[in-house]
Amino acid sequence: MIQHGGQRRFAMPIPLRADFDAGGLRTAARQTKNAAQARRLLALAAIYDGASRTEAARISGVTLQIVRDWVLRFNAEGPAGLAGRKAPGQAPRLNDSHRVALAAVLESGPMPAIHGVVRWRLIDLCQWLWEEFRVTVAKQTMSREVRALGYRKLSARPRHHAQAEGAVDLFKTASPPAWKEVAREKGVAASALEIWFADEARVGQKNKITRRWARRGTRPVARQDQRTASTYIFGAICPKAGKAAGLVLPYCNTAAMSLHLAEISAAVAPGAHAVLLLDQAGWHLSEKLEVPPNITLIPLPPKCPELNPVENTWQFMRDNWLSNRIFRCYDDIVDHCCHAWNRLVEQPSTIMSIGLRDWAHGF
Repeated sequence: MIQHGGQRRFAMPIPLRADFDAGGLRTAARQTKNAAQARRLLALAAIYDGASRTEAARISGVTLQIVRDWVLRFNAEGPAGLAGRKAPGQAPRLNDSHRVALAAVLESGPMPAIHGVVRWRLIDLCQWLWEEFRVTVAKQTMSREVRALGYRKLSARPRHHAQAEGAVDLFKTASPPAWKEVAREKGVAASALEIWFADEARVGQKNKITRRWARRGTRPVARQDQRTASTYIFGAICPKAGKAAGLVLPYCNTAAMSLHLAEISAAVAPGAHAVLLLDQAGWHLSEKLEVPPNITLIPLPPKCPELNPVENTWQFMRDNWLSNRIFRCYDDIVDHCCHAWNRLVEQPSTIMSIGLRDWAHGF
């Protein structure tokens, strides 16, 4: 009802669009699986049949204003406009410019002298956002935004402080041609080359404590030994074939390495040749080393442990099988190391998942 010039008159109802009729709306109501949409379509079908807006509102159990809103949505979008919709909710606190700046600061990392931290926590990012843009968000909101940008909290890969600039990329580029040259020298096809990686790990009574699930607000306790008995796992993996060869030995020297090379040689497929990548430890490159004829040693660049996926294998074994333990004696350490290595050998898919590298296995 509109009041104008002291007189009252009733406003004309908004007409329904002419390209639909009652039969078409009832058909659409039968076909939809949305109950709310079906109810609204039937109400508008009654209007098409000549019912008043008041009668349509009474049929649907709503007010005239709601019927008017349905008519507006139907005229603008057709039957699809009457489907149930999720409430838009509060507008996001962060806009595109905020997100671009957030991604940039995540990539560059914090400056300890300026930000007072060496790694970003969610609360630190919230504080940075306030200082830069005067925008306040909760940690939960910041977590959703950071994850939506594709970021996750991951373990950093260690890098030696004295590593030569570009050494890793240069080795990745130069290695495949060098391996093909090895295949020509040994008279085997490049496809018959097996790329192996080798390393050693010391396991002892001074063991590692790893993260574990616990209730928020508490700090879990794990026993830790202070005795010093230890042994060494000599391990090598061929990620492409999912193979591994290892020995548990009391010493880490040239004689032990020769035994390990013999173990690797026995694991190489008949007619194949192994290219064994290892770091430049003295016992790896000693002239007294007994190298089997089906193995060629390739030293990794100095101070580049990230090129060797066996480092990740050690981390996996410690986190899952060797940490948070008390070893009673030396023989107990050996038994646990043998058990852990044998479990790894029985899981070729795990070896592939940990060890495959595009630069090493895509040539």
